Amino acid sequence: MTVAVFTLSLLGAMALGMPIAFALLVCGIALMLTQGQMDATILSQKLLEGADSFPLLAIPFFMLTGELMNSGGISKRIVNFALAWVGHIRGGLGLVAVFASVLMAAISGSAAADAAAIGTLLIPMMRQAGYNVPRSAGLIAAGGVIAPVIPPSIGLIMFGVIANVSIGKLFLAGVFPGLLMGVSLAIAWQWVVRRDKVSVLPRQSWSARLKAGVDGVWALVMPFGIVIVLKFGIFTPTEAGVAACVYAFVVGSFIYRELSIRQVYTLLVSAAKSTAIVVFLIAAAMVSAWLITTSDVPEQISAMLQPFMGNKIVLMFVIMVLVVIVGTALDFAPTVMILTPVLMPVVKQAGIDPVYFGVLFIMNNAIGLITPPVGIVLNVICGVAKISMSELIKGLWPFLWAELIVLLLLVLFPALVMVPLKWLS
Repeated sequence: MTVAVFTLSLLGAMALGMPIAFALLVCGIALMLTQGQMDATILSQKLLEGADSFPLLAIPFFMLTGELMNSGGISKRIVNFALAWVGHIRGGLGLVAVFASVLMAAISGSAAADAAAIGTLLIPMMRQAGYNVPRSAGLIAAGGVIAPVIPPSIGLIMFGVIANVSIGKLFLAGVFPGLLMGVSLAIAWQWVVRRDKVSVLPRQSWSARLKAGVDGVWALVMPFGIVIVLKFGIFTPTEAGVAACVYAFVVGSFIYRELSIRQVYTLLVSAAKSTAIVVFLIAAAMVSAWLITTSDVPEQISAMLQPFMGNKIVLMFVIMVLVVIVGTALDFAPTVMILTPVLMPVVKQAGIDPVYFGVLFIMNNAIGLITPPVGIVLNVICGVAKISMSELIKGLWPFLWAELIVLLLLVLFPALVMVPLKWLS
């Protein structure tokens, strides 16, 4: 009964066109009425408690870091560095896209922003070189969803706050899986492009490569710096966000000199708007999470999954299939907000490591950003590449399958997440 109320109230509110945050609040009210304890005071208190979390302070700083990075020339230099080193290889522009996606993921944490920045720079070059444009756009879209997996990740912060899991450990655990996603895309790209007749860029001289490296060193140092300060406990994730923000501002303004003081206000407003949306979603989700717990929804879900509880791998596989299905209909943030409080008690009861689950859960939701029909990154890339959704989806399939295979490998072999985490920790 409670599961039915939870599902119907949430889907009903969304069907009426309510924003996800308000739909979550309606769902919470429905659960309170079911329990016979409707109290607006409790509702408002839980809403405030959801937003009153120190780790959430990392979100505005990493949002602003991404804005400063794109406006300050950091993104452009990452792409130029990759072009200098691998642009001459057959299919080299695709490898540049993958390389840039991984590096930019380690700076901004925003899939849509990274895909848009890389697509704007590379798709015109790939079109001119004779590459299949839908396939090229599909590669860049798939590369963009690495951003929520590699730290700093807004998605991992959201999961960590809702599930009460160490964000620092989640960040470190996401490094290797994110790199595996990049490797899988590079392999898939080289496989599909092997027979295409495309022109390649001339091989750069060693002096040109060195110049590109020197010009981009400030951009390249940033992602490694974030991982190092987290590994050695120098900064908390929130402090790392502040440091990254200051670093991006100094590099963009005083070293690359592409960021003017007049631009900063616009970037601050943009980051503030994005942050407000995310934090309000988290606050609303915390209300629902509290009511889901008091309504015994996790116990009912656990009972449904009971046949799989004896085998962790089978249970993880079933949960991942469920998340893939939900991800085709819901956007990234709503899926994280809705399913985290429902699934975490089941995961803990089965003895699955919450950090391991969190990384796979966020990776799965990130892949949902490129699964039709809702995937937001697909819409962004369609606009950048000026192609139809059907064309993009046709070009996307090899790379979508590559990332799903990586997800399956991580389900079958948890050591691929936990062993690198142990080393990095």
